[in-house]
Amino acid sequence: MKYTRTAMTLHWLVALLIFIAFPLGIYMHELPLSPTKLQLYSYHKWLGVTVFTLTLLRLLWRTRHQPPPLPSSITPWQQRASGIAHYLLYALLIAVPVSGWLMSSAKGVQTVWFGMLPLPDMVPRDKALGELFNTVHWGMNITLLTLVLVHLLAGLKHHFVDRDRVMSRMSFSNRGESS
Repeated sequence: MKYTRTAMTLHWLVALLIFIAFPLGIYMHELPLSPTKLQLYSYHKWLGVTVFTLTLLRLLWRTRHQPPPLPSSITPWQQRASGIAHYLLYALLIAVPVSGWLMSSAKGVQTVWFGMLPLPDMVPRDKALGELFNTVHWGMNITLLTLVLVHLLAGLKHHFVDRDRVMSRMSFSNRGESS
């Protein structure tokens, strides 16, 4: 069995956005203050709000569409680890953008999604709070990146070593599908 096309589309869109947003965040952080840096910060925020929104949609979708079961060949501890990892990934895909939004609010820089939809500030302007949220945002990003890499490596292990079709459940290809 495979995930639904909607679940796969949301999964791969979020993955793509993360692989754009993370290096962009590192790159823009080191730039001197300039119009380019401010524009890159806007793009980074747009990506974050979009990841947040798509993740909420994915969670809503998942309430009505259960994921396909893991193959019975996967040991119980691996199934539990998979469940915990997915739970943490979803939590971080919500918490990381929220921490960025909180940081922007505390630093007095409003988040405007795609330059058109101003989001309300979540906290009052406070320099110390802004720095705290900056640290939290960075730490959660590193945790998210680590979990994404573990997720990717686990998928590759299942595909190339175990050959158990776990990874193909998230593939748009119809190869190997049993009707």
